[in-house]
Amino acid sequence: MPWKAVSPIEVYKLLPRTNCKECGEENCMAFAVKLVNMETRLELCKPLLKEPKYKGSYEKLKAILSPMVREIEIKSAKKTVKIGGEYVMHRHELTYINPTPIAIDVDDSMSKEEIAKRIEFVENFEYEYIGRKLYLDLLAVRSVTNDPEKYRETVKFVSENTDLPLILCSLNPKVIEAGLSVLSDASPLIYAATKDNWKEMADVVKKHRAPVVLFSPGDLNMLVSLVNTYLELGIEDLALDPGTFTGSKGLAYTINAFTKLRWKACNEDYKFARFPLIGTPIVAWKMIDGDTQQKMWWETITATMLMTRYADLLIMHSLEGWVYLPLVMWRFNLYTDPRRPVAVTPGLRTLGSPDEKSPVFVTGNYALTYSLVSSDIESAKVNGYLLVIDTEGIAVECAVPGKKFTPDVVAETLSEAGLEKMVKHRVLIIPGKAARLAGDIEDATGWRVLVGPLDSSEIGKFVFEKWKPEVLKEIFGEEVL
Repeated sequence: MPWKAVSPIEVYKLLPRTNCKECGEENCMAFAVKLVNMETRLELCKPLLKEPKYKGSYEKLKAILSPMVREIEIKSAKKTVKIGGEYVMHRHELTYINPTPIAIDVDDSMSKEEIAKRIEFVENFEYEYIGRKLYLDLLAVRSVTNDPEKYRETVKFVSENTDLPLILCSLNPKVIEAGLSVLSDASPLIYAATKDNWKEMADVVKKHRAPVVLFSPGDLNMLVSLVNTYLELGIEDLALDPGTFTGSKGLAYTINAFTKLRWKACNEDYKFARFPLIGTPIVAWKMIDGDTQQKMWWETITATMLMTRYADLLIMHSLEGWVYLPLVMWRFNLYTDPRRPVAVTPGLRTLGSPDEKSPVFVTGNYALTYSLVSSDIESAKVNGYLLVIDTEGIAVECAVPGKKFTPDVVAETLSEAGLEKMVKHRVLIIPGKAARLAGDIEDATGWRVLVGPLDSSEIGKFVFEKWKPEVLKEIFGEEVL
């Protein structure tokens, strides 16, 4: 059966209902609502875990709140990446939970300098997009030499030079064992068990308690058989790779295979498909004929399609920013919650190098509004402060009539920011679309209000013309700078 939304009342009835606040919420009903909305974790209810009388309720709650796709954690000593944990096949039915991590490979034939360069690329990749910073997530350490000792040294070098979680890639269980031997306080993802090595790899997995990928390229029946075998062995932290084939002929099979597996998991509750799916766009480097750029294009195309069609983790090879920029932007949009506007954290932002006479702008926290306003201020080379108020992620033109952009909220945010200690003047520049609130904002804050342009692209011109002592004196009838 497909996933069905659980009512907060149904969850509330199974909670202790003591309103102990140990979970961080005011009462058990508030906690139930957040559980249903996937905004908190069941394990935060301490009485439910500690007291034997609640054991039955805990098991029932765990069952009704469990995702259709098992969630797996890939850990280093300091960081954790989650894959899977999805409830629905289609984003509009609820939301997607864990954004698809992107791993870049290194291998044991590379020099330490080349490996260090690739690690640096992954760790330094950062792009700010509508108020959020986007990153890469993992490193995949591949065995090319099939030499356990060489692989052990490579894994050791990588782990000593990054805090990122790792994927250990080899079909040789002895090589995987060698890599695992140098990792303490970590739980890397093992890639991969196949129909040829399943028994030996299962022994390694059970010994180290690490999650493992089951790999059966082009054969879904064999993949199901491997899942069944591992489940019978008591190994449940599994991920599935049905094979990634790229190019004009192979991509159709790949997309169909990923779609079938996710359909079986989410709509038919098929236990052998209820695991994260692993995509390997890196195969473009072997499957595609042509120059390097052609291979990178196909790797990017394959990765984008797989992310859209249910891949829970991607392993890639390219080392060019243009490959990953569209991917991380698409991932951000795909994994935003369709039930909520995209918002940035309210508060004060410093743009450029402002001083005590710099202008103070006010805007809402809708992510696109914030991104446009902040970038337009920076593009105009204006040094100033930007006061972002909580409009619940709603754009200013809607937040004003919807009473989300209010004088009281402006006053509260202004007080919390401590701007009176940073600037000598007492002037706020509000959006042109909030002009009708100017008088009320002055009354609520005690600051003078200057109505800015309707379009933030005009901010540069506006500041040049208006932010002058003589002009402000003419507007307000007194010295304000």
